[in-house]
Amino acid sequence: MGKVSAVVYITVALLILFLISYSPKKHSTHNRQRRLKLRSSFSFSNPARHEPVAFDPLVADIERRREDRQWEKQYSENSHPAFTHDAAPAEESQPEWEDFMNAEDYLNDEDKFNVTNRLVLLFPKIDVDPADGFVTENELTEWNVRQAAREVLHRTQREMEIHDKNHDGLISYAEYEPPSWVKNDNTSFGFDMGWWKEEHFNASDADGDGLLNITEFNDFLHPADSKNPKLLQWLCKEEVRERDTDKDGKVNFNEFFHGLFDLVRNYDEEGHNSFHPSDHSMETPAKQLFSQLDKDGDRFLSDEELLPIIGKIHPSEQYYAKQQSNYIISQADSNKDGRLSLVEMIDNPYVFYSAIFNDDEDEDDYEYHDEFR
Repeated sequence: MGKVSAVVYITVALLILFLISYSPKKHSTHNRQRRLKLRSSFSFSNPARHEPVAFDPLVADIERRREDRQWEKQYSENSHPAFTHDAAPAEESQPEWEDFMNAEDYLNDEDKFNVTNRLVLLFPKIDVDPADGFVTENELTEWNVRQAAREVLHRTQREMEIHDKNHDGLISYAEYEPPSWVKNDNTSFGFDMGWWKEEHFNASDADGDGLLNITEFNDFLHPADSKNPKLLQWLCKEEVRERDTDKDGKVNFNEFFHGLFDLVRNYDEEGHNSFHPSDHSMETPAKQLFSQLDKDGDRFLSDEELLPIIGKIHPSEQYYAKQQSNYIISQADSNKDGRLSLVEMIDNPYVFYSAIFNDDEDEDDYEYHDEFR
């Protein structure tokens, strides 16, 4: 049955490509008036800032190569002036994109990078649960999560190469040092919360051996995506410490209302509601949530009582991937049935590739990219 479905899909895809190629109606992929431009979505000065990852793994790979070179240059110049990368004696140097083509010219050469062909290729990789010829929000979200996880792990591996001084594949706290953007600016994200302190390191050490392997180090750098209970509990403790203005070790209602509640409300609304109600109108729902969390009824929230909402205070990649999917479907779902067909994706290619539009394009072209800044 699976083989039959695959044959049917391939036949339909080829038919769609044929009709598109010979249709009098010119699709945007075959009549480009806009130029695709690569931009790294990663901020070296503020890695905590979340940016959407590339939809297409091929584009993501090109961006990673460019970002790696930028990162190595910055690391070499600013953090470790003596840093050099010596190839092994028998290592054959690998050609970079710029050695044989300009990456942006590649993306804008339809013979080499045809957006329609890319979407046809990627569609069955996204349409998997079930493979019914339509991409649902859940399928697109899972696809985005996988792309984000690959991006995050790549950056973690890059960081590990630097901090693993003895090259044993593990990082001790003695080997670790905060990134330069933290050391140079004590107001940086996470500095006051102790994100680069030993308690954070120990909470990330799931097996308690005093060392961080690649999975634990990835959790250390990205605790919001961790399943480690110790690390989630540490996040809760740090939230209490940061919000506890009167330093009594707990969060009272005012401390909860002026800070944490807004984060929870924004998460629940998923950024789609631009209306900002007054403090007075929000006080009642805030008190209701506070009461639900206050299990022991002492009118304070402890770190344990913050655990049910810590995922809303520190959203994971799943949250951002869902936002991204919602936007894409809202823009490309022509018949408004809540899912995407291959034809709808082909008819709206720049919804998927808009994050790499050229800077001189119309402002509307950036709606997707800017929405998730």
